[in-house]
Amino acid sequence: MGGDDVRLRAVVALAQGMAAAHTPQESWHAAAAGACHALAGSFAAVSVWERELGRLRVLVNVGERAADEEEYPDDEAYPVHQFPEITEFLHERWAAGGGANAWVETAEGPAGDRAGYCHQRVIALRRRGRGCCVVAPIVLHGRAWGELYVARRAGAPVFARADADFATVLASVAAAGIAQTERLEEVRRLAFTDALTGLANRRAVDVRLDEALEGHRADGVVVSLVVCDINGLKRVNDTRGHAAGDRLLERFGSVLSLCGAMLPGTLAARLGGDEFCLLAVGPAADEVVRVADELCRRAAELELGEGVACGVASTGDPIGTVHSARRLFRLADAAQYRAKAARAPKPVVAGREGGTEGTEDQVVRLADRPPPELPGDRRRFRGRKP
Repeated sequence: MGGDDVRLRAVVALAQGMAAAHTPQESWHAAAAGACHALAGSFAAVSVWERELGRLRVLVNVGERAADEEEYPDDEAYPVHQFPEITEFLHERWAAGGGANAWVETAEGPAGDRAGYCHQRVIALRRRGRGCCVVAPIVLHGRAWGELYVARRAGAPVFARADADFATVLASVAAAGIAQTERLEEVRRLAFTDALTGLANRRAVDVRLDEALEGHRADGVVVSLVVCDINGLKRVNDTRGHAAGDRLLERFGSVLSLCGAMLPGTLAARLGGDEFCLLAVGPAADEVVRVADELCRRAAELELGEGVACGVASTGDPIGTVHSARRLFRLADAAQYRAKAARAPKPVVAGREGGTEGTEDQVVRLADRPPPELPGDRRRFRGRKP
């Protein structure tokens, strides 16, 4: 019972590690690390079978990694024909009513009845100084998703059949954890994504902006906000129908995404209705203004609509201290409001619109001391209370 107790504790530890994972990457690492410990391995990896590309792609490597093995590799992948057991062997087993069982391979050659399926793995074991490995299929929703691979260094005891059976159990626990994390990731994605355009939504912007401003306050990282309002959307909806209006929103969303990609790490989002924004963290204010100008130019070329009104607020410009996300939004909103009122073909930038008396920027004054709203004015600056 001692060995059974140890393995039961290992299964419980793996399940707890998987439950604690909040992202797919964390779940892959928990699966590999937990299985490596449970099987007294020196190295473990989790790979996914990318059917459309015909390859096994390594997601994570843990333990004693070789020189060519990164913890989270960008491009470590192997043609699946080199490892046909992930397709041929598994399907043959399932067709005969069997399960997705793990198997053992050694650097000395085929182990058990696995002849003909292990040539590339044997080469890899020898090249990386490992003596044996156990390979366990990871099955999600009744289909082979990938594999759990655990190896021992050369000279260590070779995995036994009981180890392979235990690896099968560990792979099942890992599969359940990976499936749960993927479901949570999908829920998270839906919660932070605009359904029509596929861009981030206002909730995602709020979370990212709060984090960015923490970095600004701590290290002076430049944070910039570009707020856009599509001109003429109501006319398109009234004259061509809401389906055409949705196409305009989607097309502008694509333009926004393209321009956002010009600034590394920028978040492109739809705030709601006809309002969109770019949130840039790191790039200089001049670079953000340049991209905002390009955005206006491209938007003006869209077949539908009448271009965009665009406002920019950046902590890299003289806009005063930005204590909160609310103030940066007010500044960008005020700049956008002026752009819309003037039907400006280019972005209006807070901190660069000096008043005639030369004492205070007009946009900053509008944002910090907004005039009373006119009757029927639909615009409200976000968080206009100080």
